[in-house]
Amino acid sequence: MTYNFTAEIMQDNEINQYIGIVPGLPGAHTQAPTLDELYSNLHDVIQLCLQEMSDEEKLELPHFIGTQNITVAV
Repeated sequence: MTYNFTAEIMQDNEINQYIGIVPGLPGAHTQAPTLDELYSNLHDVIQLCLQEMSDEEKLELPHFIGTQNITVAV
């Protein structure tokens, strides 16, 4: 079976690393000094998380709907 996930990617200037988090998939987070390494790490960690999940748990994974930018003036 094929799964499709959306990751949140942030840059932490303090540690000079990119950080990736997959919302809704417990344990799916990693960091790396380059985006290419981060994508590779995310792929690996997602595979590991899915291997540890039961078929029932996989059926309960959230389904990605989309993103929305929200602008707020203060």
